[in-house]
Amino acid sequence: MSSTSASITRRGFLQRASYIAAAGGISTALPLPAWALNAQPVVVRDAWDLTIGNTPIVVNDRRAIATGINGSVPGPLVRLQEGQRVVLNVTNRLEADTSIHWHGLLLPFDMDGVPGVSFDGIRPGETFRYEFDVRQNGTYWYHSHSNLQEQTGVYGPLVIDPAGPDPVRYDREFVVLLSDWTFEDPDDVFANLKRGEEFYNPNRRADGKLFDGWSRMRMSKTDIADVTGLTYTYLMNGRDAAGNWTGSFRPGERVRLRFINGSAMSFFNVRIPGVTMTVVQADGQDVEPVEVDEFQVGTAETYDVVVSPGDGAWTIMAEAMDRSGFVRGTLSSRPGATAAVPPLREPPVLTMTDMGMDHGGMEHGGMADEGHGGMNHDARAPTDHSMHAMPPEPAVTHRHKRGPGVDMVPDTVVSRLDHPGLGLENM
Repeated sequence: MSSTSASITRRGFLQRASYIAAAGGISTALPLPAWALNAQPVVVRDAWDLTIGNTPIVVNDRRAIATGINGSVPGPLVRLQEGQRVVLNVTNRLEADTSIHWHGLLLPFDMDGVPGVSFDGIRPGETFRYEFDVRQNGTYWYHSHSNLQEQTGVYGPLVIDPAGPDPVRYDREFVVLLSDWTFEDPDDVFANLKRGEEFYNPNRRADGKLFDGWSRMRMSKTDIADVTGLTYTYLMNGRDAAGNWTGSFRPGERVRLRFINGSAMSFFNVRIPGVTMTVVQADGQDVEPVEVDEFQVGTAETYDVVVSPGDGAWTIMAEAMDRSGFVRGTLSSRPGATAAVPPLREPPVLTMTDMGMDHGGMEHGGMADEGHGGMNHDARAPTDHSMHAMPPEPAVTHRHKRGPGVDMVPDTVVSRLDHPGLGLENM
């Protein structure tokens, strides 16, 4: 991707950011959509008008031009109801093509919003009419599928109420949309990653011995996230950690939190210290309720949880999976009250088990790493020793052959379906 294909060229981005900084006329309290400000609930509508254009943004007291929807980042909360027919008119005020993809929705193919696949995109100055029947309910989100506009701010929440009674009982609800922001041109971030996958790894210099098994595999035990807090500021409903987004409730209420990971690259570990969360929905699908102290949410995933905080203030902590940064918000029954913000925890370190290999497998060709299983470069069948080391279930021996696209395969593969999330093993 070239920088000229983005919604704003690198030169234009820097010029406009410099202009805003020099003007000094934009306060740090830039407009946020009503849903992010504890305002009146967003009602279901049959028709929505969304305009994508350049939008001022302030993050960490720095000013820049983002790509927003209806003048804000994130964009409006689109609230629908299962069974309705909806029209969404999306107008492009940029100098480049744009689009909106309705993530997770069951749609006619030509309404899906992916340029080059389901439609041609939305040209500058044009309006595209999305129209479809709403066939599901739950927590979802929407975002651009053009160039790198998602990284520059084109995303927003989407909630669909069920046609009948909601199986989840709650008194109040909040959308908690997590995202990441960089002051770098997103094309530069992409180019840096092509130069080296560890470009944004803050722990790359302290990663083991030069000639250990990981180095010989050209892998790193600290390669947790491709893009990190070295360039990212993490946001919650458009606010950074200092901005402290706050959800207010009354003592005794059951509060539903609709967590959406609207980031471009980041996984988050989410917890509310002192409060147990009951997960009631995942990716828009109702699930059997399960109590958790913390969960890990990947890019584009959503989790709905219900909490009963009582009376007081509690911190909503969203820690980047590699622990290079965080964003926090507050749940409070008392105006202006806040809670302690926990410190960042130690960064996780990968093991061979994290790579999907049996922890006790046989090492091959000197690929051992502190007693963890190794990689088989010869695509040979497992030895008796490695078979003996395999747990009876759910490990399986590989049947893959080495060839184009397959350089190394593990001797034994283990299921990770019961894994709580990287860095959460002992939490």
